[in-house]
This record gives sequence, structure tokens and C-alpha cells, in this order.
Amino acid sequence: MARGVTFCIAGLGSLGFYLLGLPLPFLLGPMFACLIAALAGLDLKGAGQFGIFMRTFLGVAVGASITPELLGRMPEIASSLLFVPLFICTIAALGFPLLRYGFGLDPVTAWYSAMPGGLQDMLIFGEEAGGDPRALSLIHATRVVVLVSCAPFLMQSIWSLDLSGAPGNPMVDIEASQIVIMVVAGLVGWKFFEHIGLFGASILGPIILTTILSLTGIIHTRPPAEIIQAAQFFIGIAVGVKYVRITQREVRENVVAGLVYSILLGLVSASFFALIVWLGLAPSLDALLAFLPGGQAEMVVIAIIAGADLAYVVSHHVLRIVLVVLFSPLVERLFHKR
Repeated sequence: MARGVTFCIAGLGSLGFYLLGLPLPFLLGPMFACLIAALAGLDLKGAGQFGIFMRTFLGVAVGASITPELLGRMPEIASSLLFVPLFICTIAALGFPLLRYGFGLDPVTAWYSAMPGGLQDMLIFGEEAGGDPRALSLIHATRVVVLVSCAPFLMQSIWSLDLSGAPGNPMVDIEASQIVIMVVAGLVGWKFFEHIGLFGASILGPIILTTILSLTGIIHTRPPAEIIQAAQFFIGIAVGVKYVRITQREVRENVVAGLVYSILLGLVSASFFALIVWLGLAPSLDALLAFLPGGQAEMVVIAIIAGADLAYVVSHHVLRIVLVVLFSPLVERLFHKR
């Protein structure tokens, strides 16, 4: 029952955004509709495993875009990737004191809330280390909501991009065999890499497998527009339902902390964006999407629709998450011992 209500609310959100001519109606519409409904006290429920399965098509879309020509550009991309560790250190140096002393979070919760990694990874690490999982979830969810919501409007105002178009070719223009291969690649890539413990397996697994299929010529097109739009819909729901059963105290403490932290992240991202563009390492649109630490799936959606360089954008987000996942627990334990 709760899931059916959630889908209806999300559908109304998409319709409302579409009729109002707002950007990314299939992503932002469900996200804001579910967020508002959750804040109003409705009992919503995400799409579960099917929602995760729909995310795999974003990984398939990225993998299908990686061609031998793009691989030849990796040395060019590498010069920009060198700034990612500095980007993470800057966020940690500013974000942790803000959340620890400005909002009074305990050290573990403040540390993992400040880390710009994947929501699920930071939630697991933080909970295992004794942090507050609810605060972690709300702060990271708020980060995703704020950054993902601001990005489309910035892109429209600065680059005058049309973000209302279809994110690919319609299904009728794509061979049925290609669609079947992409569905299998998404499912197998997700489940296999999840089984071996890869973080973000629902997206990174399909990226890896589909890249192989793309480079060998087996896959030669992206998923159809209808599937990408459906993936946006379920991602929007997943973000919005994070606010279910939220209390007024959590709004005052955790959501406000997430909002302030998101503003800080935006300023840091803008600084690195300006630096990358000034050095001539990437076009401005690609630099913005690469150094804006929203959710991995959400940023992939925006990059696809905006027509950005997927190899450039995704490589920066993957490196950021890899470094955060590898080193944030080590640093936290080091400071904990001290």
C-alpha cells in the first residue's frame, strides 16, 4: 500500500515539473514530491531491489559511451584527476570542524557526514564505528538534494542548456537484441560485482561489464530514452523517501546541518571548477559536473541529459568515491586512537 502511494505521489511530482517546464522532471519531480510528502508525515516506501536494478541502466549508459577513442584521451583526463585528492582533503578540512563544532555532532558522525562518498558506504562505515546512522542518512540525503537540485538551474542559466529533451534515442529505434544485451549486462554486472564486494556495484558493475562489451563492438548504443527516464524516476524516489518519519528535532539539527554543509560544498566545488577551467584542463560544463559531489547516480543522469563528456565526469566521481572509501575509515581510526 505504502509503495503504491509513493509511486502515485512521485508520478504527480513528475507531471507537475513537466507541466511547469522545470528541468529534469523525471528526476527532480519525484524527489521533491516524495520529500514534501515525507516531511508532511506520509509513510512512503522505496522501490527496493527493482529500484536498484533500474540504476544499473545508468552504468550501462556510461559503459556504452566508452569507446577506443575515449580511452585515447585518458592521459588528458589524468591531469585533472590529480586534483581530486586535494578536493577531498579540502572538504574534510572544512566540513569536519563545521559539523563537529558548529552543529555539535559526535566525532564519528561528523567525520563520515563530512566525507563526500557514497551515501550507503558512509552510512555503513559510520554505523560500524559507532556513529548516528539517522543523522548520517539525513545529512548525506540533504547534500544530494541540494546539489542535484541546484545543478540543472545553474546549467540552464550559465550555458542555456535544454534539459527537457529525451536522454537518448527512443526504444523503437534501437534493435531488440541490443536492449536484451543491455538488460543482461546491467543485471549481471550488478549482481556479480555486488557478490565480490565492490562498492556502488549497481552502477560500477554495469559500467565495467558494458565497457568491455562496448570496446569489443557487442554493444554499440546507449539504453533507450524511456529506460533512462524510468531510472531517473526511481532514483528520485530513493532520495525523497530518506526523509520518512523525520522529526522536528532532526529537521532543526540534521537537515539544517546538511543544508549548511551543502553550501560549503558548493563553494569548494566552485573553487575547483574555476581552477580547472582556468588551467584549461576541461570545458566548463564537464568541470562543473565532475567536481560537484552529488550522488553518483544522480550526477550520471545529469551528465547524460546535458550531453557532457561521460568518461571525464564519471572518472572523477569514481576516483573520489574510491579514495573516500579506502582512506576515510583509516583516518577515522587513526584519530580515534589518538
